[in-house]
Amino acid sequence: MNDKVLVTRSSMPEFEEYVQMIKPLWESHWLTNMGDYHGRLERELKEYMGVPQLSLMVNGHMALELAIQAMGFPEGAEIITTPFTFISTTHAIIRNKLIPVFCDIKLSDYTIDEEKIEELITERTVAILPVHVYGNICNVKRIQEIAEKYNLKVIYDAAHAFGETVDGTGVGNFGDVSVFSFHATKVYNTIEGGAVTFHEESLYKKLYNLKNFGIRSEEIVAEVGANAKMNEFCAAMGLCNLRYIGDNIRERKKRCEYYAKRLQGISGLKLCERDGDNITYSYGYFPVLFQAGKDTGVLRDFVYDELRKAGIYARKYFYPITADAACFKNKYKKVLLENARYVGDNILVLPLYPELSYETIDQITEIVKTCVVGENGTAQNMTKLRLDEEE
Repeated sequence: MNDKVLVTRSSMPEFEEYVQMIKPLWESHWLTNMGDYHGRLERELKEYMGVPQLSLMVNGHMALELAIQAMGFPEGAEIITTPFTFISTTHAIIRNKLIPVFCDIKLSDYTIDEEKIEELITERTVAILPVHVYGNICNVKRIQEIAEKYNLKVIYDAAHAFGETVDGTGVGNFGDVSVFSFHATKVYNTIEGGAVTFHEESLYKKLYNLKNFGIRSEEIVAEVGANAKMNEFCAAMGLCNLRYIGDNIRERKKRCEYYAKRLQGISGLKLCERDGDNITYSYGYFPVLFQAGKDTGVLRDFVYDELRKAGIYARKYFYPITADAACFKNKYKKVLLENARYVGDNILVLPLYPELSYETIDQITEIVKTCVVGENGTAQNMTKLRLDEEE
């Protein structure tokens, strides 16, 4: 193959369609500050996602950071969260001068282990911040029960779960708020963008102020805010892409099913099972866990390297787990997160997007199978692989 195959590819409308969409901006000169497209996209997303309230943001990180700020937690309070997520989740907590308390994950679906949350609650705990990882929905019912028992807020990082539903209810309805990313790499994108969904109508004004420097009027700046407004060009892209989201998800589903068919039954591989009859998925990712013994990480890294040699760029997503990020200077290294570290060491997300050819999937899966079982059908000797890497 001559062209690189990246882990994802941004979905875009036809060029002329987008040009026609943005043409009015040259006439109005209204490029940002909550223009017509901004308002229209908020309305259309509310309808598509089936949520009562929605506030658009410049990106998913600022959506999460400002959602946390809007809660008004006291400095130094604790938020229980997962370490198996993109670093943004943890940074949003810390940048609000709050303390992340890491809870381990389940090996079944990589979401926060709801049965380990209660033991982490202290008098300083103010919220739970779970993540719907790879579009696998957390145990929202049990988490809500815990939150109500201890009078805690629930803030969902739903960056991986756009368009998903549970028993017909849009995923953005769970918890006090849910936060979405519309980054270019996501199932649905606005180039850069994000949103907060919620129930309380009063929160809309709060978030509006926070994303607009805290400004309430021309003469009053009532609180310390940020500049987190979505511009009209991004909103226009979002309106275009929303027209095709159904086709996008259907094509992703087909490729996930083809991947699964090609890789099923291979010893040592664990695929992400999406068999919840009550859940509609958006198929944003295709993760593969390389189940390892004492040589954890070796096989995953071997597959990763072999794919790169063929111009295929999979991702170790998420590695390292956020608790082990270098910026924390080993602060959380001693926190017992056995499952999260095991998955982080052995997970690989394979390329997935609507235009990905089945021929390319054949090539990817053939490389994976050869790495795992060898060309002659026997299991690879992991000790030899490790020694080869050390030479």
